[in-house]
Amino acid sequence: MLGQRIIHVPRRFVSHEWGGTETVLHFLAQEQRRQGWLPEIHTSLALSTVRSEEWQGLPIRRYPYTYPYFGLTPAQRQSMDKKGGNLVSLSLFASLATARNVRLFHAHALKRLGGEVLTAARLQKKPLVVTLHGGVFQVPADELKQMEASRSGTWEWGKVLGMVFRSRRVLEDADAIICLGQDEYDTARQTLPHDRIHLIGNGVDPSRFTSGNGPAFRAQHRIPSDAQVLACYSRFDPQKDQATLLDAFFLLAERHPQLHLVLAGPETVPDYVAALDAKIAASPFASRVRRLPSISFAGTALADAYAGCDIFALASRHEPFGIVVLEAWASGKPVVVTQVGGLQKLVTDGIDGFHFEVRDVPACAAQIDRLLADPARARAMGEQGRQAALSLHTWTAVADRIEQVYQQAESRFAPASTKA
Repeated sequence: MLGQRIIHVPRRFVSHEWGGTETVLHFLAQEQRRQGWLPEIHTSLALSTVRSEEWQGLPIRRYPYTYPYFGLTPAQRQSMDKKGGNLVSLSLFASLATARNVRLFHAHALKRLGGEVLTAARLQKKPLVVTLHGGVFQVPADELKQMEASRSGTWEWGKVLGMVFRSRRVLEDADAIICLGQDEYDTARQTLPHDRIHLIGNGVDPSRFTSGNGPAFRAQHRIPSDAQVLACYSRFDPQKDQATLLDAFFLLAERHPQLHLVLAGPETVPDYVAALDAKIAASPFASRVRRLPSISFAGTALADAYAGCDIFALASRHEPFGIVVLEAWASGKPVVVTQVGGLQKLVTDGIDGFHFEVRDVPACAAQIDRLLADPARARAMGEQGRQAALSLHTWTAVADRIEQVYQQAESRFAPASTKA
C-alpha cells in the first residue's frame, strides 16, 4: 500500500562525516519517495547533537545511545562513533517497536543495532531487509584488530543485550540481505543457511557531475592550471590505504614534475592521519600534495573536486563496492584501483580503469604512469567509465532492483492466509 513508511536504520548519519552509506541512503530515499513511499532515517546521536531534522526532504530522527563497556574513554567513544562502534539505543528500539504505518524495516547495520531492528520488525510483524555496507565476510584481519583496539582496556557488560535482541541471528533471520560486491555475495551464499541473498551494487546521479568547475577547485587549493592531478576522495583510514597512494606518488613525482596529489575526506583514525602528515612533511614533494578535509556533499563542491582531477585512484585494502569510482566515472575520469572486493568486478581492467594488488606501491605507480603517458587512452577509459555509470549504475535502476527485493521479502513474510 503506497504511502507507508520505509524505516532505514544506519548506525549514524551526519553530513560532516559523509560517506558511502550516507550517499546511498540519500539517493535511495529520493527514489523511494518518487515511487510513492515515505522513507525515513532512524539512527543514533553518534557525532551529532541534533535529534530531529530534515536533510533535503528526508526525515532524520536520532536517539541517545551508549556503548556497553566499563572503562571506555572519551577518545575510545569517539573512535567507535567514527567507525564500527557496537552501540545500543533503547529509545531507538522503543520508537521502532511502536512505529505506525510501516511497510518494512531496512537495517544498514548489524551487531546490537541490527538486533534491535530485527526484534522490532518481528514485534511489528513486518519484513526486515539488511544491507551489508561495510562487508561482513570479506573484512581483513588487520582491520578487525584495529576495531578491537578501540575498546582496549575496557570490560564489556552488554553481551546480555545482544542476547535479548538476538544480534547473532540478524543475518539468519532477515527476510532479505543485500550485498554490494560479488565477493561478499559469493561468500554469503556459501556461509548462510538460506538463499535470501541479493547482489545489488550502489549507484550514482550522473547529472551531479556533468558541470563541475575544475579550474575553480584548482584555484581554491592553489593547484596550477596545467598540473596533472591524481586524486583520492575517501575517509582517512588504514582500510582506504592512502599511504600506498602517497608512496606511489613519490615514486612518480620526480619524473612527472607537473604531477600533484589531492587527498580529501573525513578522518576516522587520528594516528593514521598523523603518520600521513609526517610522511608528507618529510618529502621533497610536499608542496605538490594537498590533504584536505571532507568535501561537502551539498552544492557543487564534490563535482568541482572530481572535475579538478585527471586520474582517480583508490588503494583500498578492503572495499565492498567503491561508490567513489562511480562518481569519478560520472565525471569522465579514468580510475586506478586495487583488485579487491567489489572493485575487481566493478572496474574492468584495461577498459575503464586499471587494477593493482593491495599494498603494491610499484604496481600502483606503474598503472598511474600508464595513464600519464597516454592522455588519449586516459580520456577513452574515462569515457568508458562514464558510459558504464550512465547505463548500469543509475539510482533509478538501483531503487527498482531494491523494490523487487522488498516485494520478495514481503511475499516471504506474509502469513499463509494472506497469500491464498
